[in-house]
Amino acid sequence: MRLLVVAVGRLKAGPERDLAARYRERAAQLGRGLGFSACDISEIPESRARRPQDRCTEEGVGLLAQAAGAAVIAYDERGRSDLTSEALAERVAGWRDAARPALVVAIGGADGLDPGVRTRADLTLSFGAATLPHGLVRVLALEQVYRALTILSGHPYHRGNLDDR
Repeated sequence: MRLLVVAVGRLKAGPERDLAARYRERAAQLGRGLGFSACDISEIPESRARRPQDRCTEEGVGLLAQAAGAAVIAYDERGRSDLTSEALAERVAGWRDAARPALVVAIGGADGLDPGVRTRADLTLSFGAATLPHGLVRVLALEQVYRALTILSGHPYHRGNLDDR
């Protein structure tokens, strides 16, 4: 299974880009032993349409173009914020075990996600009610992918529920 983060906009050089690259590299390295062939990032150009709705639609087409046959996790302010890292790892393992060719993590632009992306998504998540910069969302999404892989591998990065100790 290929892991692919598809995001609207380009991260400029700086700490967010460096941290995103670090989590992507960690996920790619750990994922090889778990049946994940790659962990890549694809940046979709920001739309130049005048109306926000048109920008979302245009960007949504770009996001969905890379999701054919893939399991899709969409990050959106209307998404679930109650899914644990363990539950996310179980979902990722289920998609992998069902022979889905890829897991696409979709991150929209400044105007949000097109409704078509949310409809197509297998899972829509949110990092809470606060509005976050897109660069930070990308870092957090990649960290969660890496964390899910550490849970699947039994790696101590994720220390889980303290009640079990």
